[in-house]
Amino acid sequence: MIDLSVLAVFIPTFFFVSITPGMCMTLALTMGMALGVRRTLWMMLGELAGVALVAVATVVGIAAFMLQYPQAFQLFKYCGAAYLAYLGVQMWRSQGQMALAESPCEMSVSIPAQTLMSQGFVTAVANPKGWAFFVALLPPFINQSQPVVPQMMVLLSLILLMEFACMLIYASGGYSLSRLLQRAESVKLMNRIAGTLMMGVGVWLALS
Repeated sequence: MIDLSVLAVFIPTFFFVSITPGMCMTLALTMGMALGVRRTLWMMLGELAGVALVAVATVVGIAAFMLQYPQAFQLFKYCGAAYLAYLGVQMWRSQGQMALAESPCEMSVSIPAQTLMSQGFVTAVANPKGWAFFVALLPPFINQSQPVVPQMMVLLSLILLMEFACMLIYASGGYSLSRLLQRAESVKLMNRIAGTLMMGVGVWLALS
């Protein structure tokens, strides 16, 4: 198993990185604003699956493939960025499934859960900084003289727990902001704020 001294360093390190504003946290804030915390849980599920995939791939060495064939990774990243930017434009124009209804008490929940999960998954997997982060920070916490699988299970569980907690904080903040703006009868403004953030995540992903 993992030494307690290792965990004492690992937990604050990864929590600090997780809580720092990034693409996934901005997406959680945006969806919490537009859809509420409960619906955003679907996006979180997809994002956690993507984080788990990246973490495991880093340990088993699949990251080397991404470095050897960067064109394939770039294409995947640009497709994800374009889709996020498209959703942002739709929200800015107050159209599409993610836009809030003009009635302050009505939220659109017609967007499929699978779509929300795929958005979170793509954002996590297509984020090159996420790969670089795991490549740089995760291996030093793995003791090669001990069985890797039990160590990886413990570390991955902690990573996902901290990532989920941080996304929940951001999504709750977005929801609180949406309620404030709705009381001020500024639903259209909220749609534009959320749409701008969504487009920003798409541009961020494309340029990263």
